[in-house]
Amino acid sequence: MSTSTETTPAVAPTTGMRKNGKNWHGIKKAFRPTAGLTSYAKRQEAKKHSDAVKELEREMKAEHEAERQARIQRIRDRREAKEEKLRYEKMAEKMHHKRVERLKRREKRNKLLNS
Repeated sequence: MSTSTETTPAVAPTTGMRKNGKNWHGIKKAFRPTAGLTSYAKRQEAKKHSDAVKELEREMKAEHEAERQARIQRIRDRREAKEEKLRYEKMAEKMHHKRVERLKRREKRNKLLNS
């Protein structure tokens, strides 16, 4: 029992055999040289849109680069602090700890004055 409301999928009409027999080639359309032309206003709109996209990309790249540089700087600072700590530990092995503290303070003052 089939009802008349059943639909069959739409099938593209067959074109038959090609004259030259090359059925594996796609069907060509007529050459229309003015088909791709757009109006000046539409081109301006497209340019405005692409400029906005490029600006957003530039901002995102700059932000990403700033984050990257901040991460690199944190790593450098951490390494510097570690090296300085190691240096003071080596000094503490040879000198009295109060002298090491005094040298730390003096170096910190000089660093602040020079920078």
